[in-house]
Amino acid sequence: MDYCCTMINKGTLLPKMCGGDGGLRNGDEGFWGEKIRGRLNGAVWVNHVQKRLVFQKQIRKVTKPGVAFSVITSDSGKETLVETLTAPKFERRRIDPKNVAAIILGGGAGTQLFPLTSKAATPAVPVGGCYRLIDIPMSNCINSSINKIFVLTQFNSASLNRHISRTYFGNGVNFGDGFVEVLAATQTSGETGMNWFQGTADAVRQFTWVFEDAKNKDIEDILILSGDHLYRMDYLNLLQNHIDRDADITVSCVPVGESRASDFGLLKFDNKGKVVHFAEKPKGEDLHAMRVDTTLLGLSQQEAEESPYIASMGIYVFKKDVLFKLLRWRYPTSNDFGSEILPAAVTEHNVQAYLFRDYWEDIGTIKSFYDANLALTDEVPKFQFYDPKTPFFTSPRFLPPSKIEKCKIKNAIISHGCFLRECSIEHSIVGERSRIDSGVELKDTLMLGADYYQTESEIASLLANGKVPIGVGSNTKIRNCIIDKNAKIGSDVVIMNKDGVEEGDRADEGFYIRSGITIILEKATIKDGVVI
Repeated sequence: MDYCCTMINKGTLLPKMCGGDGGLRNGDEGFWGEKIRGRLNGAVWVNHVQKRLVFQKQIRKVTKPGVAFSVITSDSGKETLVETLTAPKFERRRIDPKNVAAIILGGGAGTQLFPLTSKAATPAVPVGGCYRLIDIPMSNCINSSINKIFVLTQFNSASLNRHISRTYFGNGVNFGDGFVEVLAATQTSGETGMNWFQGTADAVRQFTWVFEDAKNKDIEDILILSGDHLYRMDYLNLLQNHIDRDADITVSCVPVGESRASDFGLLKFDNKGKVVHFAEKPKGEDLHAMRVDTTLLGLSQQEAEESPYIASMGIYVFKKDVLFKLLRWRYPTSNDFGSEILPAAVTEHNVQAYLFRDYWEDIGTIKSFYDANLALTDEVPKFQFYDPKTPFFTSPRFLPPSKIEKCKIKNAIISHGCFLRECSIEHSIVGERSRIDSGVELKDTLMLGADYYQTESEIASLLANGKVPIGVGSNTKIRNCIIDKNAKIGSDVVIMNKDGVEEGDRADEGFYIRSGITIILEKATIKDGVVI
C-alpha cells in the first residue's frame, strides 16, 4: 500500500469545502479536487475544520509509519492544527508464478545445426562441456519459480526425452505442485490431426487442450520459449512487465547489428513500448526500413551505430485467452508465431516490447554454436554457467574428476571424467569422458565427449588389431573443429582445413565442413595418418 503526505503552511491555497461533513469535493481540476480557492487567514470554514482537527501548540514529529498528517498553521505562527488523513490506495498486481505455464519448443528438423542434429533434437545438443541446450530454458524456469513446464518435441526426440527424464524427474529438482510434461507430436483423429507440427504456432495449437485439465485451470499467462538459446534470465521480471502494461502479448527483444539482423524477427515500438511493426527476417529495403535509433533505449552512440535494429528473442508472453483466440479462431491456419501470428496481432492487440539488456545468443547455426561455446573459455566470458544463486541444472552423471598428466592447458574447459595425457589444449572445450593421448595438440576445438567408457583392455585390444578406440590418438593435430560424440580419431591425424574450404560434405569419410569449421560425425572413425 502506498501513502502520500501533504504539508500545508500558512498562506497556502486550499480547496473549497463542500457538503455538511466538511469533506473535500473531488473535481476535474487540481491535484485532489476542484480549483483551489481561498486562504486560511479569515476563512469562514476554519471553525468547521477545527472541529475535526487535533489542536496542538507545536508540531510534533511523526513517528508512526504509514500515517499521513495534514498540517495547518495560523498567521500568528503560535497555533498548529494537525489531522490524520487516510491516504489514497495504489494497489499493484504482483505476478504469481502459480498462474504461469511455460512451453518450451523443441524445434524442427534442426537443419541449420546439421550434422549435430542428425540423430538428436536441437535442444538435446551438448553445450558448455556437460550441459544440453534444453537445460538453459529449463533452469531459467526453475530459478524463476515457474514450475508448470511443457516441452514440445517432434524430430529425433529420443535423446531429449531421456535427458529430461534423467535430469528433471527427481534428482533433487523440486517442482512442488508443478510438473514437467513432454508433449510429443502425434497424430489424432480428424483431418488436421493427421498432420505433424507445421510450425511453432501450430505446435502450441495442437496441444491447447492440455490447458483444459483441472490442474491447469488457474493459468492466466503462457510463456513461450525456444530451446536453442544461451542466456540467463529471470522470467518474473518479464512477466511483471507484461502485467504492469496490461499487455495481451509481450515480446522480449535485444538490439542487434546489421550483419545478423536479417536472421531475426525485427520490430519497432513507440515511446510507450507498444509494438507498431513486426517483420520476420526482412531483406533489402524491408530490412533497412526496420532501423531504429537505439540511443532512445539507453545505448551509447557507438553501441547504437553497431546495433541499429531491435530483434525478437523468440520469447513471448501471451494472455491465455488471447493466445487461444488467435490460434483457434482468429488465425486457425497460421502456423508460425514470427512470420504470421505476431505481424497480424500487432494491429489488433496490445503487443508490448520488453528490452533485455543482458547476454543472449541464438545458437541455431553451426557458426554461432561454435563461437558461443568457445567464448565460454575467455578469461572474462560474457556468459558463464557459474552462478550460485541461479545455477544451471543438468543430468547427474556420477563421473570421477578428470585425470590430467603433464599437459599444457590454456583457456580451456575440461569436463568430468576425462583422461588427458601429455597433450596441449588451447582455447577449447573437452566434453565428458574424453580420452586424449600424448602428443595431441587441440586448438580452437569443441570436443563433445563420449557416452560411455572403453576399458584399458578394450583399448589395448583395438589398437593391437589396427582399430581406433574412442577419443583422440597420439600425435594428432586438430584446429578449428567440432568433434561429435563417441568419435574415434586415430594417431598422427591432421585436421586443420588448410585450404580454407567453407562448405563440404564428406559423410562417407566421417566429416562435414560448415562455415569453414570441420565437423567430425558422431561415431565416425578417422584412421591413423589421415589429413583433412
